[in-house]
Amino acid sequence: MVAAAAHALITQTKVAGIYDHAAGRHLRIAAEARGEHLQGFDGDRAAKFGGTLPELYDAADQSFVSIEIDGTTAKGYDRASSTHYSVMVTDRAVQLYDHGRSAWFAFDVQTA
Repeated sequence: MVAAAAHALITQTKVAGIYDHAAGRHLRIAAEARGEHLQGFDGDRAAKFGGTLPELYDAADQSFVSIEIDGTTAKGYDRASSTHYSVMVTDRAVQLYDHGRSAWFAFDVQTA
């Protein structure tokens, strides 16, 4: 969810799907941003997510995720996992660093 949200917010393009390299599979996720407003749907978890920066609501976890955008990067805090994260976004990719797991995760983004 964070990867799709960050990509949509930073690039202002519609996310139509994401490939998760760590899981080795495509995720059915979509997100669209208009300025600081975001709406999205995670088909794998059958849940909506979205809101207005800096707080996004994840209906699947029934929790908020904070996100701060700075150019092509973002950082924030996931209240469901009590973990900070950092994100780097390019045209078609997202790299996410999970501070709780001390690990990087890579995603390829399909845009609409």
